[in-house]
Amino acid sequence: SQQIQFADDMQEFTKFPTKTGRRSLSRSISQSSTDSYSSAASYTDSSDDEVSPREKQQMNSKGSSNFCVKNIKQAEFGRREIEIAEQDMSALISLRKRAQGEKPLAGAKIVGCTHITAQTAVLMETLCALGAQCRWAACNIYSTQNEVAAALAEAGVAVFAWKGESEDDFWWCIDRCVSVDGWQPNMILDDGGDLTHWVYKKYPSVFKKIRGIVEESVTGVHRLYQLSKAGKLCVPAMNVNDSVTKQKFDNLYCCRESILDGLKRTTDVMFGGKQVVVCGYGEVGKGCCAALKALGAIVYVTEIDPICALQACMDGFRVVKLSEVIRQVDVVITCTGNKNVVTREHLDRMKNSCIVCNMGHSNTEIDVTSLRTPELTWERVRSQVDHVIWPDGKRVVLLAEGRLLNLSCSTVPTFVLSITATTQALALIELYNAPEGRYKQDVYLLPKKMDEYVASLHLPSFDAHLTELTDDQAKYLGLNKNGPFKPNYY
Repeated sequence: SQQIQFADDMQEFTKFPTKTGRRSLSRSISQSSTDSYSSAASYTDSSDDEVSPREKQQMNSKGSSNFCVKNIKQAEFGRREIEIAEQDMSALISLRKRAQGEKPLAGAKIVGCTHITAQTAVLMETLCALGAQCRWAACNIYSTQNEVAAALAEAGVAVFAWKGESEDDFWWCIDRCVSVDGWQPNMILDDGGDLTHWVYKKYPSVFKKIRGIVEESVTGVHRLYQLSKAGKLCVPAMNVNDSVTKQKFDNLYCCRESILDGLKRTTDVMFGGKQVVVCGYGEVGKGCCAALKALGAIVYVTEIDPICALQACMDGFRVVKLSEVIRQVDVVITCTGNKNVVTREHLDRMKNSCIVCNMGHSNTEIDVTSLRTPELTWERVRSQVDHVIWPDGKRVVLLAEGRLLNLSCSTVPTFVLSITATTQALALIELYNAPEGRYKQDVYLLPKKMDEYVASLHLPSFDAHLTELTDDQAKYLGLNKNGPFKPNYY
């Protein structure tokens, strides 16, 4: 009778997984997972309503409505997130304490476009403590932590951002930061170049009066150099991306940890034995490959640069063309800063259940637009996870619609962001206070002395003790005892 009972149970079970049954089951599972914690550590997805923040009338406790966020009532929770982030950003807090007496940014009107997370909130509040007035938008439609945006709005920062903005919302938010009566920005802090591009195109008279631009991404820096080459960059700009403290830490070490976090949270994939292709072996690619290799994945690399390709070979990776391995790989990761790295032709040739994601700043690396055609079905299975289904039933798992994986689908280590944020703050202070003529209308690297200062601020966290050169040793090396220890081109 037990056997019969078991057979009945089996029969009962097989009634469930019809196509619709399966879908509703996956929906309910994903819904409960977003209730406990959503993909970007923003605990607000499950209670989201359909009303656009642009339609809402909201005020903070001081009676100001100079902001546009999802829900100002989440401010208290966001404040706690910011306070937690401060614990691991001791160098930035140290800079805040050292400089807030002299207010080096007094009179600075900074318009910013970055990811809006607990960590960037610590940067914004540091800039305010140093005397700046700030207006802020998000550089990514998925990475905003709604409760953090609410906490900033409550604290008086004019922030215009929420998670899941449309393309139209994205540009509207940027415009609201720039176009405001009686307030004109004189500094830009950008991540990706969209804000700089918008001001340059739409508000040329405002752009000409900007005292300096600080840019932190490969994509944004590339756009600045294009402007400079065309003779259209009429303000000095600081390329923070290529400073050592950004390249080696945010791009390399941060991505080494956050690539796995983003993939695990969205897909629960096991990496041992999986075949993965990483497009690009710059600092981001190096970090991704190191993490995947450590978990036992078989990693291929694509490269255009013979030096980076040779580095990949020396690190034990096969350097291939994407078309050579596209049929066999389980995961495709782009991190080039380029466009159309993964084309529709590549996507058509992928095997069933291949995971496709992007670790570069821009959403142009994977040709997502080519997938929005009538013959393909899109199925949202979790927050930031789409199954794109071909007519023969093949599925490709697309994460964050081709946008930045780690900040859209997970979080990034706070400590690393402290390094980048401190570098950005110092770059703003340097450009804002520079005497006339020190910086011309061009793109500059952060002075090496500043890079070394940022690094030294973070050493106490590890109880690290630096060795000092003797006078004789310094003379032998031709160095100042206090640095800089590396030439500017390093």
